[in-house]
Amino acid sequence: MYKHFFKRLLDILVSAITIVLLALPMGIIACVIKKEDPGPALFKQKRVGQHKRLFSIYKFRSMRLDTPKDVPTHLLDNPEQYLLKSGRFLRKSSLDELPQLFNIIKGDMSIIGPRPALWNQDDLIRERDRYGANDVVPGLTGWAQVHGRDELEIPVKAKLDGEYTKNLSFAMDVRCFILTLKSVFKGSGVVEGGTGTLNKEHDNDVKNDSAPLEK
Repeated sequence: MYKHFFKRLLDILVSAITIVLLALPMGIIACVIKKEDPGPALFKQKRVGQHKRLFSIYKFRSMRLDTPKDVPTHLLDNPEQYLLKSGRFLRKSSLDELPQLFNIIKGDMSIIGPRPALWNQDDLIRERDRYGANDVVPGLTGWAQVHGRDELEIPVKAKLDGEYTKNLSFAMDVRCFILTLKSVFKGSGVVEGGTGTLNKEHDNDVKNDSAPLEK
């Protein structure tokens, strides 16, 4: 009952309330981005949703508009040079993810679930297939994120996503939410320019995000 009804209901209620409460801060963030680097404050990119259906995810832009397009962050030569000053803070604090509240309202995402893979992350998608993790709605935060985030190698991340899928419940979501708050306050697990620092695999949760929001 929770998985098929109450989870979606909670997603809508919590996201709608949060959007109202954070409308002013999100407006300020957008203004700061545009002042630092004139252009759209938001961008979107293709991600893999439930049952591997593609959707457009929303984020606050954290990189300059002149950043090479369609290049994963970890493949850029010195990605730090392209980061906005505000973008560094937004990523560290995860505030760049706030626009995904609208993805949750639309039904593309849930508050808790495996982080949606990029459309071309074939290795991560393939690994998640082994655990059925591609068959649940992706989330704003997930079980893998609270256990290492960018530091995790692809097989480890996929296995953790599988653990969440297998044990999906209200209690699991509450636990993940609380651990997420702790991770955000600590700023832990964020590795600029790559994921899987143990092996440098190209499992990057943020592709080049200098592309503006498309019309």
